[in-house]
Amino acid sequence: METDIYKDIYKTEAIEILDDLEAALLELEDLPDDMPLIDRIFRALHTIKGSGKMFGFDDIADFTHEIENIYDGVRSGKLKVSQDLISLTLTSGDIIRRMVHAEEVSPAERQAMISRFQGIQQGEEKLVDETAGISKAREEKILPEKKQSAIWRVRFKPGRNIFQTGSNLAPLFAELRELGESTVVCHIQDVPGLAGLDPECCYLSWDIVLTTDRGEQAIRDVFIFVEDDSDIAITELEDADSVGQIEQHQRLGEILVEKGDIAQEKLAEILAHKPLIGQTLVQEKLVDQSSIKSALAEQQHIRKLSEKQKEIESSDSVRVAANKLDTLVNLVGELVIVQARLSQHSAMSHEPMAVSIAEEVERLTTELRDNTMSLRMLPIGTTFSKFKRLVRDLSKELGKEIVLEMEGEETQLDKSVIEQLNDPLIHIIRNSIDHGIESPQARLAQGKDKTGVIMLSATQSGADVVISIADDGAGLDAAKIRAKARERGLIAAGEELSEEEVCQLVFEPGFSTAEVVSDVSGRGVGMDVVKRGVEALRGHIEISSRRNEGTKITIRLPLTLAIIDGLLVETGGEMYVIPQAAVIECFEQTREDIENAHGNNVINVWGQMMPYICLRQRFDIAGDIPQSRRVILCEANGRKAGLAVDRVIGNYQTVIKPVGEIYKNIECISGATILGDGTVALILDPVKLLKEEQSVSLRDKIRTR
Repeated sequence: METDIYKDIYKTEAIEILDDLEAALLELEDLPDDMPLIDRIFRALHTIKGSGKMFGFDDIADFTHEIENIYDGVRSGKLKVSQDLISLTLTSGDIIRRMVHAEEVSPAERQAMISRFQGIQQGEEKLVDETAGISKAREEKILPEKKQSAIWRVRFKPGRNIFQTGSNLAPLFAELRELGESTVVCHIQDVPGLAGLDPECCYLSWDIVLTTDRGEQAIRDVFIFVEDDSDIAITELEDADSVGQIEQHQRLGEILVEKGDIAQEKLAEILAHKPLIGQTLVQEKLVDQSSIKSALAEQQHIRKLSEKQKEIESSDSVRVAANKLDTLVNLVGELVIVQARLSQHSAMSHEPMAVSIAEEVERLTTELRDNTMSLRMLPIGTTFSKFKRLVRDLSKELGKEIVLEMEGEETQLDKSVIEQLNDPLIHIIRNSIDHGIESPQARLAQGKDKTGVIMLSATQSGADVVISIADDGAGLDAAKIRAKARERGLIAAGEELSEEEVCQLVFEPGFSTAEVVSDVSGRGVGMDVVKRGVEALRGHIEISSRRNEGTKITIRLPLTLAIIDGLLVETGGEMYVIPQAAVIECFEQTREDIENAHGNNVINVWGQMMPYICLRQRFDIAGDIPQSRRVILCEANGRKAGLAVDRVIGNYQTVIKPVGEIYKNIECISGATILGDGTVALILDPVKLLKEEQSVSLRDKIRTR
């Protein structure tokens, strides 16, 4: 049983390493001489092989070993990086991935791949003697990169008359900082009083502690123009990779002795009586305060480096199974509901102690909720990076030149949303490559660069994440879409649609303008699947396009599918929740205001007439309108409108639950939640409500013409 746990850990880590391997290979294709990238690829292969052997995955280890040997040749300069080598390695990564997932990979398939690697090796391998033509300058450039970092102490005391030669010392310290991390202490004890001060003389000296991998000569080169007029002492302290924690009073004394600020015998005498040597040495006037400050700075520099080393070496993360995390989120959701019941009960009881306890529980529940939800948040770049391979392979297959550019990879999104977002994004990118980006010849004929660009970006907007996929291709052919839509009966005779409405037709089930069905597209299932996939995530998708300029698809998704902050409202005895992120402001509306609007659903908002949706009318709720009601101004997807409700109850932590079959086809409802008293409130979808209001307004305008 324990062995199975370790095997599961290996599989999880292997998939992560394979993802990193793929990303490194795609980077190497553009930078074939990048040695750190080659080392990264070699380490990935070596880790998969070594761990595979350890946990009994011998087939994976043996297959990976052959590829590792090839990249060992690349590291040593015997084999060049080529597109064929990268393509083979990418395919091999796919084979290893299948083996990790226990999918069948025949020995013949593995051997065929190894033979192809060996063919490249035999065709391009160079003897070591033939690589001796690398220039000595190139070797000198490479060797320092391989050298381990070291900690250096630099004592720099310029000559008293150094300023009279026109020397500027400030750039020296800037150049030292470029070599590595440095700590600088300035000594001012030699500065005379104002009466004896000569402004053209230098009375200062400096102690510098520097961590660098460039070596002593690089440090001396910094002072090459002032070394004749200065006292410069450079001492290597220790290897930066093996620094350790040292007790403060011991290390401080050693530093002072090493720097020659105090004799070893005198230090031993002081330590025998008083351990706090810093204060003691200054009081005894054995060293000055500036020397103590310099020694402490050196000590602190080494301590910080030691702490960084420990952070790197120690693992500060724990792997948790996804189902356990989902269970935790569900439990926190139930706790939020119970906390709401407690708050409601305490408010009704009017007992100060109960109210105090309820407030404390609410605070703790909110912190627990926020921390638990943050565990599910992942950078969307983990999904974005996977599409580099898709763009590379598919563009080559179609004979096109396309680059994928990305922005906002650090934007975080709920893990469950990211997982379900993968397929919709694949459909969109495949369509951009096949339908959007033209061939190099066609692009050149239009005056465009022969290389097309697909821009994938993400940004957080309130409680939503906005993802856009834009290309600089041919754009949508509105005339062709209209013709196809009329042919299929999607547009009635004489009906005219706006450019935006025409674009949305591509999301209709089975809609396609492709003349030829291919392996890439043309069957009319892609964009319909995309829309349903996005809406299943409580998201929204829109498309805009300009002929011969490109197409942009925008997806708006909630940060999380579990818990949101909402505004609880009531209309006709029915409870509704409006997502807090969509709420701008709340206004009072009297019966007089309603009568003055002469039957139009508009309200005066700071001198501007703003349309609103009456929830009583929208959901056909019986009963009289109260003497005074509330209109909540909302904004979603760039649209603004109000929602008229009977009363606003207040903010509410909303645990989102799926709605039943009866509400399945109501587009303006995105879910439901359980209130503190056990009743159910529907969660409104502001985006669809406001879009619906805009469509109604447009129809009303058409009727009045």
